[in-house]
Amino acid sequence: MTTNEGGPHPESGPQAADSGPYDAVVLAGGGAARLGGADKPGVRVGGRTLLDRVLAACSGAGTTVVVAAPRPTARPVVWAREEPAGGGPLAALDAGLRHAAAERVVVLSADLPFLGAETVRSLLAGLDGSGADGAVLTDPDGRDQPLVAAYRRDALRREIAAVGGALAGLPLRRLTGRLVLTRVADPVAAFDCDTWDDIATARARIREHGNVLDEWISAVKDELGIDLDVDTGALLDLARDAAHGVARPAAPLTTFLVGYAAAQAAARASATGDAAGGAAGDAAAGAEAVAEATRKAVALAARWTDEDRQDAQPDPSRTPPDAG
Repeated sequence: MTTNEGGPHPESGPQAADSGPYDAVVLAGGGAARLGGADKPGVRVGGRTLLDRVLAACSGAGTTVVVAAPRPTARPVVWAREEPAGGGPLAALDAGLRHAAAERVVVLSADLPFLGAETVRSLLAGLDGSGADGAVLTDPDGRDQPLVAAYRRDALRREIAAVGGALAGLPLRRLTGRLVLTRVADPVAAFDCDTWDDIATARARIREHGNVLDEWISAVKDELGIDLDVDTGALLDLARDAAHGVARPAAPLTTFLVGYAAAQAAARASATGDAAGGAAGDAAAGAEAVAEATRKAVALAARWTDEDRQDAQPDPSRTPPDAG
């Protein structure tokens, strides 16, 4: 732990899950000079904008503030704007914090294609376990990434007030250099997109065989507004059984019907009060409904495949003679 960015970088190793609420401030109003002035938060990687990918990673926030000009997003957010527009990260952070009420605030840039919820949880756990003012991510070279971090809101407000005066144009290190920080290492999540080469690298990595299915499912869930974790392996096994045991077109049709049945079951549970309250309860009910519908469809596929063998009558000509 250190009080400035130039000192040693001890890394935290949070193991416990975070607890308690947090808010998120996403800075998305930069000029993207190295992208030729392109709208960087709106650049798509894996079918989703960079901004939407970051918003998915901090979906557990009570309030998510995006400091930028308003635009369509996959998730609801609160919009804020620094004064003047384009006034830099310190002015943007100040504008975003004015809408944050939670004691813990996750601060993120909008150009992080590989940031996930697990990294956000690690930052929050690092903050809780250290007693520091903030927990920042480090890149592969060990450098602090202050725009991928979890901070104590009061510490940020205190140091912004200490900077005083106009904040436009001031570097973020004017603030972070005064904070007690702990570090969390995650070289993949720290990858940011500053150039078109970075964008190309991110797109290529997402399409690698080991990543593409998870990326596609995440993109579809964002596009459809679904916040649900399901057993992907079980659904793939069901699709395989339907294709091999019935007919190839049965695979997509069966998985669609499983999803439809699960949605109906979850809606019934919500209407009758059987599901736990809130969004988390609805998601849990939906996941269980998918699992139950999948189990039923798998059993049906097995019966379909086996019924001819089960019902086959023995060939009299091959029946062994009566031993008596």
